[in-house]
Amino acid sequence: MPLEKTAQDWCNAHPLLADLVALKESTWFNPAIAPCAEALGDVPLTRADMDDASARLQRFAAFIQSAFPQTREAGGLIESPLHPLPALQKLLGADQGQLWLKADNELPISGSIKARGGIYEVLAHAERLALEAGFLQPGDDYATLDSDAARAFFGQYRIAVGSTGNLGLSIGIISARLGFQATVHMSADARQWKKDKLRAHGVTVVEYPTDYSVAVAEGRRQAEGDPYCHFVDDENSHQLFLGYAVAALRLHGQLQQAGIRVDAEHPLFVYLPCGVGGGPGGVAFGLKQVFGDAVHCLFAEPTHSPCMLLGVYTGLHDAVSVYDFGIDNVTAADGLAVGRPSGFVGRALQRLIDGYYTVSDENLYRLLAQLDASEGRRLEPSALAGVPGILRVLHEQQGYRERLGLTARHLANATHLVWGTGGSMVPEAEMAAYLATGRQYLGAH
Repeated sequence: MPLEKTAQDWCNAHPLLADLVALKESTWFNPAIAPCAEALGDVPLTRADMDDASARLQRFAAFIQSAFPQTREAGGLIESPLHPLPALQKLLGADQGQLWLKADNELPISGSIKARGGIYEVLAHAERLALEAGFLQPGDDYATLDSDAARAFFGQYRIAVGSTGNLGLSIGIISARLGFQATVHMSADARQWKKDKLRAHGVTVVEYPTDYSVAVAEGRRQAEGDPYCHFVDDENSHQLFLGYAVAALRLHGQLQQAGIRVDAEHPLFVYLPCGVGGGPGGVAFGLKQVFGDAVHCLFAEPTHSPCMLLGVYTGLHDAVSVYDFGIDNVTAADGLAVGRPSGFVGRALQRLIDGYYTVSDENLYRLLAQLDASEGRRLEPSALAGVPGILRVLHEQQGYRERLGLTARHLANATHLVWGTGGSMVPEAEMAAYLATGRQYLGAH
């Protein structure tokens, strides 16, 4: 969609755009944030919807435990641990508060945050089909869905999704395990190993020489004419969003177990890597439902793909693409290589997200090597986008902390949580290449 004004006119009216267009690392603290009691009304979903999603995942725990033995120890829950990052925090020179990692890179089944929303949406769809057909009755043991009869039933139906990689992995793996015919439409930036893994699970992978938006649009178009096909719409799906939101309920318990207080005197800052926006949007919505105004969420994007920052900052949301400003959307952070943001997430959360910032590929690689050296933890490049967030908050000069009344006392008591969105399934050779690149950048720094 062409802009009504020239890109230069937009840059003149919105000073930050010049740095975004120049691919400079940028930070914007949102002046429009509002109290949760007011701003949560912008979201067409409620705490009851989130609790319903959590209950659905609990019903499916018996199936998950049966179908994916690696989840047995957790009772069929798809969840990730919390890890403190004291050595990395010291290396960063961030001397206030405590830095932690929410390790969604360790999530079972598909090894990324998409194991939350993606798997949840497929399970919700499977439950609806099975209940409507009488194949499943309320109160049944869902472990029966891990059977040849269930796979034959679901085999009548198709599931499709467009993806840069990780969402496709989660949708494809769970769909194939249930017995659905699964098709993943993958953009040019998707890693080859992700395509290979999907095909090994019996998933049809359709490759496109173009970006994420084209893969999604084509997947949506093909599914529209097929009443037996369910299209997982990463840009607009409420089910995906709720699957991600459940993470907040789990995190609440984990923080309590770790002895971490979250309240007005002990703020929680959460740094969420952002592609189209569904994953970080859902998590942020859940966090606001659970922790209210004591939690502060920031979205992190690559300098080459700042679609959500661009959409919210200009107020154009999904009516604008990074390409409209000559930004190429080519980044090593493949899961975040999105040119146009979710209009649903951008609008629904525009008064709930405290800030947005960008990180260069070079720094993503540097941080990848630093995290490995300091903490012995390995994430894929896109998952490192959350790490610089603590420095952006501590060193901000836009009046953000003052506006919210965040004093030195609050910052000393704060918990900073990096959401590690993926990495445990990256093949060893590929991870070794990531680390070599990161060490090279560190050496040249």
